Amino acid sequence: MAAPLAIVRYVAVQRVIFGPHSKYVCVFYHFQNVTNKFSSAAIAKKDVSTPMSKTYHSSEVETEWYDWWIDKGFFTPHKPSDDQKVFSLLLPPPNVTGSLHLGHALTGSVQDAVVRWHRMKGYTTVWIPGTDHAGIATHAVVERKLMKETGRTRHDLGREAFVQQIWKWKEEHGSTISNQMKLLGLSLDWSREYFTLDKRLNEAVNKAFCELYLRGLIYRDKRMINWSCALQSSVSDIEVDKKSFEVPTLLQVPGSENGVQVGILSRFAYQIKDSDEKLVVATTRLETMLADTAVAVNPQDIRYSHLVGKQLVHPFDKSRLIPIIADSFVDMEFGTGAVKITPGHDPVDYEVGRRHGLPIIEILNDDGTLHKDIPDFGGLGRFQVRRKLKDTLSNLGLYCGDTGQSTVLPICSRSGDIIEPRLKEQWFLDCQNMAQLAMQAVESGQLNLVPKNNEIIWWEWLTKSQDWCLSRQLWWGHRIPVYTCNKSKETTCAMNEEEAKVKLKSASVYQDDDVLDTWFSSSLLPFSVLGWPQKTLDLEQYFPQQLMETGQDILFFWVSRMVMLSLELTGRLPFHKVLLHGMVRDAHGRKMSKSLGNVIDPLDVIKGTTLQNLEKRLEEGNLNPKEIDTARLGLHQDFPNGIAQCGADALRFTLCSLNAKNVDINFDVTNVESKLRFCNKIWQSFKFIFSKLPSDFKPLNTLELYGKEDGTDLWILSKLSIMVQLCETHFATHNFHLVTAALQQFWYQELCDVYLESVKPVFQSDDVQWQEAIQQILFLCAETFVLAAAPFMPFLCEELYQRLPSRDVGKAESVCIAEYPKPDKFHWSNDSVHTSMEQCLEIIHYIQKLRKDFNIMGTKSKAYLQTDNSVYNELLTLHKPCLLSLSKSGDIRVIKPSDQVTEMCTEVYVNPELKVKVELKGTSVDLTQELDRLQKKKENQEQDKKELNEKLDKFLRKNKGDSQKAIHLKNKIAALDKDVYKLDQMIQALQGNYQR
Repeated sequence: MAAPLAIVRYVAVQRVIFGPHSKYVCVFYHFQNVTNKFSSAAIAKKDVSTPMSKTYHSSEVETEWYDWWIDKGFFTPHKPSDDQKVFSLLLPPPNVTGSLHLGHALTGSVQDAVVRWHRMKGYTTVWIPGTDHAGIATHAVVERKLMKETGRTRHDLGREAFVQQIWKWKEEHGSTISNQMKLLGLSLDWSREYFTLDKRLNEAVNKAFCELYLRGLIYRDKRMINWSCALQSSVSDIEVDKKSFEVPTLLQVPGSENGVQVGILSRFAYQIKDSDEKLVVATTRLETMLADTAVAVNPQDIRYSHLVGKQLVHPFDKSRLIPIIADSFVDMEFGTGAVKITPGHDPVDYEVGRRHGLPIIEILNDDGTLHKDIPDFGGLGRFQVRRKLKDTLSNLGLYCGDTGQSTVLPICSRSGDIIEPRLKEQWFLDCQNMAQLAMQAVESGQLNLVPKNNEIIWWEWLTKSQDWCLSRQLWWGHRIPVYTCNKSKETTCAMNEEEAKVKLKSASVYQDDDVLDTWFSSSLLPFSVLGWPQKTLDLEQYFPQQLMETGQDILFFWVSRMVMLSLELTGRLPFHKVLLHGMVRDAHGRKMSKSLGNVIDPLDVIKGTTLQNLEKRLEEGNLNPKEIDTARLGLHQDFPNGIAQCGADALRFTLCSLNAKNVDINFDVTNVESKLRFCNKIWQSFKFIFSKLPSDFKPLNTLELYGKEDGTDLWILSKLSIMVQLCETHFATHNFHLVTAALQQFWYQELCDVYLESVKPVFQSDDVQWQEAIQQILFLCAETFVLAAAPFMPFLCEELYQRLPSRDVGKAESVCIAEYPKPDKFHWSNDSVHTSMEQCLEIIHYIQKLRKDFNIMGTKSKAYLQTDNSVYNELLTLHKPCLLSLSKSGDIRVIKPSDQVTEMCTEVYVNPELKVKVELKGTSVDLTQELDRLQKKKENQEQDKKELNEKLDKFLRKNKGDSQKAIHLKNKIAALDKDVYKLDQMIQALQGNYQR
């Protein structure tokens, strides 16, 4: 049953007018979800009636489910009932032309776990996806492509044609990252997908700008900003990388064919007016001397105190006199202790110039060339001028040479260009009052930052917050909605050109050429994606959002600005809590960089790739030959065999197993391979469980004990209860690594390693009632685990959930909408059972150790628990099947210390009141050889201990106190003491056998 054509046409009109989140469109989505259920084109559910494969294959398990989830509408919420809780979340929009990287994968995995958990807890959830137009990033990518393919710049093409090229690029590549997010299994509501240049979002941006403009918060001013000559635009601080150069380095920079020598401190002299004396200054940016308007010295520097107040003659303009000023900002130890001051091209110098009333000279054009009216240097590039000045100053006898100087340079992350500080007229947003309100929100507890230590960064940044430079000299983005009358030159802010014409009372107006900083539109997203400034149903239901999860690195650039603009424009916080994750680094703790060859593509982890493919990708990139060699070496070290196919679930589980709250998150592909083995363990254990459930098995609606259960059965139920409680506690506190640890601990160490092994003999017995009791326990453990793990491993859990038998009351259609395990339904936690089981496992450990030491693992020899304590009789009664199965013993008995065992045994003390004996009768153990082996081993251990004691004594004679080294030596000696004691016990036991 398809939606009637009239309704579809009506909704199409409503979408254009009001956007996809108007109440009309929301109602249609609900109608469409209902009708889709009856549509003949509905996607069929994956067939899971076939037998499970021998081993786990992610490529088989992770197919078909996602399309079915989407078709069933599991991720698209219906209108919540009055008593239903709502959980809304915004996915930080990735760049539209980008591809999935590990940072995206971490964000997506963590957010999806949170969203799925809330959905399974009965919340009406909405998780909104979208992509960012990424002004500078996309602009730079397309401009490089244009130059590479046609040899033309954007200016050759013109604004309209260039923007068309970007839209074409967006249409060709824009869906890449969305498809990759689907491959990762993210449960996003794709019916609400947005692009930040959508018409409705563009209108929201214009509305926000105009509101702020009318309130007097947006203004135009000339200030110092970051300028990229390659992009010919201002750039934000987040797009500037601070790179250190410890030694002179040839740096490749756009527009400079031969590269630029950086890490060089150049010295030259100014002639003092009416004197033979010269003053030598030092600089790393020699070209800016053409704009010098002063030289500063420290007032405490006696070398120059006699020069303060005198004037210097500029070598290229004899009429230009430069004053020598005193200012305490000068570091007397740096360079010559005399600092050239260029207020027009350095932010520190600009402030010095303001303090001393210095004139400002600007020498740079937007493209990095010098003004044409500068004699001898006009029209040349800034780095050409740097080289030419050395020769010219040398000819004048004023150049004093170069020295190496460690330096930190601002590099544009988008173009690789060296950033130039420049005074430019730009649009600014007054953030002072908004910053105060943002700080008050955190101080009052209305807004919570997690981890809490981020509050310090919040205060630091917002306390010294500068007004926000909004304008960018680009063509791709939200064009600033300020219009000017061609005739009167009067300006106004307007939603569109027609409104501007009315306001200016003119038919001839032109719009500002600049576009807005991408972060401006991104900062409106919490409410603009829900329909603001319209009063939509979505805005009413899902704003403010309950959580914002994003990276710590954009706490200021994005999070604080979302808070500021939301408070200003809506009067409400955009969300109540901010969860911040750290920076993903490689296994060695290094930042991921293409030049190091340590960038890991999540798709390579999901699908697998060869070392050859990784190398091929390197060669296809933009690295220079030296960087390729370094990167190739890194690949060979970290991925000698390529990357195994691990699947989305293993990757997601790994990412959520890392403590995302740490500042640095080290990612090692071998950990994903370990989680892949865990997936296989889950798969194999489910196969075992299913093999023990008869075809007519019917799980109880609520587990009731049969009375046949032993202590091990009660123990696994207790451990299951603890796992459910830990999942609930740690999910609520956003400690996802502890949730995954609880899941892995239960399934791997407790269920698989202990319980499944312990019940195998029961299924070989004739005790049908006990088997039925264990079947119910196995089913409950399997079902509960699948539900608890589903937020992290949705594909595998859906596959297994669909294979589980149904109760009489039925089960949810999908694991996506099944109920998450509730602690109050798992009431089997039992401390006394834990205690007895811990003792049981300790005994098993010692029996296995004795059997291993004497190489009798393949025999079913008897074991004895020699003790006076009656608790071990009770323990044997409670856990005998488990003890027998896991220790591989033929029989286990409790005997008193006075009882004699006639058979030949080896023994060891478990604790002062319990000795474990294992029979050697019927084994191939040669007592003479064993005694000889143990004696030699003991002698070696004692010799090692003697040498360590000598080493410790020698160290302590030279050093006082317990240093780390001394503690380490003492720990090794204590461990050897323990080993020697155990060897003594084994030797005495064997000697006792001789006596018998």
